[in-house]
Amino acid sequence: MAIASVVRQSLIHRSYRPWLFNPPFAEQAIRFASGSSSPPQVRRRYPPPPPHEFSKPCDFLGSWKPVEEPREAEARLDRLRKDYAKQVSQLRKEYAHEMEMLKVEKQRKEDARREAVRLANEERKAAKAAAAETLAAQRKAFQEEFRQTLLKERTEKLDSWRKKEELKEQQRKEKKELLLKQSSMWVSEESLENRILEAIVDTTPL
Repeated sequence: MAIASVVRQSLIHRSYRPWLFNPPFAEQAIRFASGSSSPPQVRRRYPPPPPHEFSKPCDFLGSWKPVEEPREAEARLDRLRKDYAKQVSQLRKEYAHEMEMLKVEKQRKEDARREAVRLANEERKAAKAAAAETLAAQRKAFQEEFRQTLLKERTEKLDSWRKKEELKEQQRKEKKELLLKQSSMWVSEESLENRILEAIVDTTPL
């Protein structure tokens, strides 16, 4: 520890370097001087994978023992080969079964995905058909309302025209009647001169 403090003081006083006083670099320098260098912490972006389960070592490894008789060695080697062939066949069967199960699971997931897509498409088509039906009903109601409004306006215009025509006819009749009344008071040309003479002769004093 005394050596570490001496080295630390000599590093500080011998050469002034600003980067040594930066907290990360200062810690690294002090750790290097003290001799206790711990590995930096690694920050993982993703969680670490689960530990791998290794298979057990094969029984054939280290199972051969030398024998003196060649026939016995050949028989043991033949047995080892047969056992190995059996184990390889069993592993192949298990692998084939596992691959078949994976294939079935993959097909099941694919069928489920296709079914979900089909149902989503059917729901979307049903929603679109319902929206189109609602829009058609609204358009039909608007057209019917517009037609009723036009009929009402035409009826009102026709009634107004009829009232105006009746008023005009009534005014014509009144004018005609007034003209008839005025024409009854007119003087004929034969008696016009006598009327004038009478008016001149028979003057009415004020």
